[in-house]
Formats: sequence, C-alpha cells, structure tokens
Amino acid sequence: MAKETLLEVKNLVTEFRTEEETVKAVNDISFTLSRGETIGIVGESGSGKSVTALSVMRLIPNPPGKITGGEIIYHSKTKGPVDIVKISEKEMRELRGNEIAMIFQEPMTSLNPVYTCGDQVMEAILLHQKVSKKVAKERTIDLFKEVQLPRPEAIFDSYPHQISGGQKQRVMIAMAMSCQPNILIADEPTTALDVTVQATILDLMLKLQREHDMGIMFITHDLGVIAELADKVVVMYKGKIVEQGSVMDIFANPKHPYTKGLLACRPPLNKRLHWLPTVSDFMQTNDMGEMNESMQSVSEVTEKLVVSKEEREDYHKKIYAKEPILQIRNLKTHFPINKGLFGKAKDVVKAVDDVSFDVFPGETLGLVGESGCGKTTLGRTILRLVEPTSGEIIFTGINITKLDSKSLRSLRRDIQIIFQDPYSSLNPRTTIGQAIMEPMQVHNILKNDKARKEHVIELLQRVNMNESHFYRYPHEFSGGQRQRICIARALALRPKFIICDESVSALDVSVQAQVLNLLNELKREFDFTYIFISHDLSVVKFMSDRMVVMNKGKIEEMGDADEIYNHPKTDYTKNLINSIPKGQLEDIKASINKKNSLLVK
Repeated sequence: MAKETLLEVKNLVTEFRTEEETVKAVNDISFTLSRGETIGIVGESGSGKSVTALSVMRLIPNPPGKITGGEIIYHSKTKGPVDIVKISEKEMRELRGNEIAMIFQEPMTSLNPVYTCGDQVMEAILLHQKVSKKVAKERTIDLFKEVQLPRPEAIFDSYPHQISGGQKQRVMIAMAMSCQPNILIADEPTTALDVTVQATILDLMLKLQREHDMGIMFITHDLGVIAELADKVVVMYKGKIVEQGSVMDIFANPKHPYTKGLLACRPPLNKRLHWLPTVSDFMQTNDMGEMNESMQSVSEVTEKLVVSKEEREDYHKKIYAKEPILQIRNLKTHFPINKGLFGKAKDVVKAVDDVSFDVFPGETLGLVGESGCGKTTLGRTILRLVEPTSGEIIFTGINITKLDSKSLRSLRRDIQIIFQDPYSSLNPRTTIGQAIMEPMQVHNILKNDKARKEHVIELLQRVNMNESHFYRYPHEFSGGQRQRICIARALALRPKFIICDESVSALDVSVQAQVLNLLNELKREFDFTYIFISHDLSVVKFMSDRMVVMNKGKIEEMGDADEIYNHPKTDYTKNLINSIPKGQLEDIKASINKKNSLLVK
C-alpha cells in the first residue's frame, strides 16, 4: 500500500554568502518522506546533510545563509500542504517542535545548562499545548518513562551536567516527541555514544516510530547505522545527491564511487586489512572538478588488502619474543565522593580496580569498553596525569609511580598522548607551528628554533599537511586536520610509546580511515608502541594486536583481538560485539523482515 506523503523536497538550493564567494551548501536536491518511513541522509562533513535538515526546519541563519530556490512541501495535519520556504515565521513556529521536531547532534550544547531537564521538556509542551503546569509535568515524566530513562522523577529535577551522554540524548528525544510530531529529524544523534547506548537509542527511535507512525529523517556519516534503521538512503556529496534508493539497493549494488568509498572505509569485522580503503580509492577528480567513475566494487578493493593468518602470526612471534616495554601491576585509581563535613570521603569510585597487563615493543594494545568503564582513567594514570591509588607502572624498567616531578617530566618525552578532542587540547591563541614547537623547546630537542621550525614543517608534511599551515590557528582547520596536528605534536618529541585516547571517535568514517591508516603507517616508520583506547570495538579490532575489554574498572577479558571478536568469553563482550552496526546484507534483510513483522502486528 502507498503510504501518505509527509514531506516533498523539490530542487532545494540553500546558499551561504561570504565577502569572497557564494557557496551552495545544498544544490538542487529532491526527495520525499512518507508516514512510517525512515530516510537516511548520509555523507561526510560539508556534504550538506545538516544544512538540508536545518532548511526543512527553517533554521538557516540569515545572514549569511538563505534558501534561494526550490520547494519544501510539508503535508500538515491541520493546514494541509504548505510550502515551508514561503510561509511566515509565525506559521513556521506553530509547526516547528509541534509537527516537525529535531534532535540535534550534541545534546550538551542543545540543552540549557541553567534549567533542569524536566523544565526544558515542559516548556515545549506548554508552548504548543494548552495544558496546566501540573499536566505538563505528568506528561514529561511519562515521556521520560517512554524513552526508558532510569529514575524519571529524579532526572526531571536534574541538570544536564548531572546525567550521562546517553541520558541527555534520551531527554532530547523526549523533548522532540513531546508534541507527537509527524516528522522527527535526527541529526547525528548517536555519533559520540557507546555502541551499546547507540543500539538502545536506535531501537527506541524505531519503537517510537511504530507507536506514533511518524516519518524519520536520520542524518549520519555512518552507513553501518543507516543499514539498521533506514528504508531509503540518500547519499550527499558537496551539496548534491549523488545516489538514492532503497537501503538494500544501496548496500547490495552501490553505483556511485563516493557511495562505494563510504561503504569501504568502515573497518570490516570479518577480515583483517593492511590498511583501510578511503573515498579517494574509488573516486578521483579531474582538472575540471569532475569525478572519474571507478569500476571496482567494494569487495574487489578490500580483497587486495587482506592480511593473511601467516603474516600476522609471524609478526606476533617477533614482537612477543621481546621484553615488555610497559608492565602494569595491580593498578588502582580510586576517586573519593560524597565528602562529609570535615572532607572525609564517605565512598569511593573505583575507576581502575586492580588491573594488570604487559605491552610489548611494536605492539598496539586496544582498550575497549563503554563510557565509565575506566579505560580513559587507565590511560591517564599510566602517564600520571591522574595519580594512582596503588600498584606499579613500569616503563622500560623504571617504576613511574616512584618518580619525582622533574624525573617524570623528562620521562614524558618518551610517552605521549593524543587526546579525544583535538580542539580543546590545542591553545586557540597559539599558531599550530608554535604548538608543535613548544614541547621541543621544553625538552631541548634540536639546537635552535630555526632547526625546530624545519623539523615541524617536515612533521606537518608527514601527516599530509603543508608548510603554510605552520602560521594558522586551530579554528582554521577541520576536525580531521586538527587531529593530524595533534599527531604531529606527539611525534615532535620522538616518543617510544603513544596513548591514543578516543582519537578518532568524533571523525567522519572517511576521515577516520585516513587517520587510522596514518597512525599505522607512522608506527611502521618510527617503530612506535600504541595503547589505543576506544568505545568502538570495530576500530579497536582493526588497530590492535591484542585487546583488553574493560568493565567497571576491571578487565573483563584480554587476548588476541581477532580471537576475542570471534570467540568472546563473557556476556559483556558479547553484548559489545552484538551492538556494533555491521552493515552486512544479511543483517539488513533481517532488519527489514523485523520491521515488516512489527508493522503487521
């Protein structure tokens, strides 16, 4: 049966004007959304997918942005078909939040930090529905129950900073659902979440869709997520739609080279590759800016990159024959909480709780687990950025826990860290050239600043940036470029050991693939040893020789990365693996069959 059409986007053009040029962020795109349908809009940062969502919501900032062409026909439940481009702001306010709702990418910046979560959801109900505050509060608590928030009454009175990332995202979903909208727009709602929390949020959105028969426009850079959620897929590149079709068609037979690239650059779980394919492996542009068609399929490209079992075993024989470079013995890091009147702790959080393992020279050891499992605290404790409560950290035979501050500062030249958020780890007032030179000056590397500058330029080129970037500031770069800058800064001290703390979690899958390939290339070139921390088990599996799975401060299991993935021993690890969006054809078929059976019910 043909479903009722909710939204028709016809030849939409959204432009942003600057002093130098006019950029068509959305350039002549068309698609439709029906009731009960999920359309996935996918592409890298800058492809125009978020601008498309903001155009539908009429939230494009003017100036500098403006919808300059096309129609956005919304079939309202009260007004009938209306062109969102042409209606007044007052009419749009009646629709926005009421009939068309949006979940934004970063819930922390979308929620007001000075109001409780309950008050913020109540505000939307009071604005669009003629009910009393008592009724609005009851509906808010019911919504919190519907989105499966624990202790809904307590969260009603909590401020955003007092709840976890997954809980904040559920509050945003409750707010979006408060007026039972016809259309829900979700802009990267699961990007920075753990795979288990992400799986729960996706299931929740599908449950709410079934109950309220709404259309969902789901925006993401991750085709794995799209595979589990969407009915139709729209692939965007530089403001244009390059391919659209059913989810099965796009995954089984992608036509456009850009789509092939996006499908290929996510780390595969069923094989181990020397390096990840990137979008550039499938598409090249000529001097006119036109794309050359790639005739290769995704499987043809990846099959050439597969690491044989013998290659891997030979490499492991070499590295595990050496003495460990790092030995962790019974390490504990506890944080006191609920301090009493005289500052005495009533309780402690055992962030790292009696952890022991070795790391060998040339190895990449993966640390994986959900938020709060202790993996980041463990990484920072190894560097003594967080002081351990007890235990030993032995690096190249030296017990780091016994060193004074001067000796520790000297040792930190050999152990570096690449942080999760490159923007907050770079000084916004310092050029990137100076940011990379500064640790070299502190540790007296090279004889003068002229030699250091030459070395920094070499490092920038090594991480695929150029000499002119030396004089620029962090805000002038994309997220992927800033991460490369942080990698160059870590390399500047010529360390033996690097801890990568969620260093690719916020990047597009295509940029993520480039950064992961770069880290592996640098490891081979400079003989580094890595601890690679991530909540994304597919990324950890690709990068790691061995894997440590953490849960509540303890090690759940530890061993060969492939062995843990193929034969997990604990229920916790099995749950982590089952939550990964795999994007395999059999999973898509199962997902479609599940949706159809639920619709019949």
